[in-house]
Amino acid sequence: MLEDILITDEKVEPNQLKILCERWFGDMVKIVVDVEKNIIGIGGELHADAEAMLLERGSRQEDVWGANLYPWHDPEDHIEYTALINIRPSQENPSMTILDQEVRKKVKHIIEMLALDPNEKWI
Repeated sequence: MLEDILITDEKVEPNQLKILCERWFGDMVKIVVDVEKNIIGIGGELHADAEAMLLERGSRQEDVWGANLYPWHDPEDHIEYTALINIRPSQENPSMTILDQEVRKKVKHIIEMLALDPNEKWI
């Protein structure tokens, strides 16, 4: 049985991702990405749950960003860059949405590398 939140730096199997989606929200799962360590936390009711686990493992707050992954949506709609943990006025991100395009690119790259490649098809 999978844990409620999976922390990994390795590619997640599609069946694991499906279980985590179904466990929490049905068609989506919350993801927290450490853009420096190239690791992700997948699952949990709140982004803050996975964020706390990454911070306990040595991630730095300024490197950790939240997003939502919708595996069954069209590839251009797989990732939503919104999470409460992204509100960081001190990093010039006063919004729940990741505003910095470079951070977005890193988050997208890591999610695609570890969770869902844009070419993967879900039924």
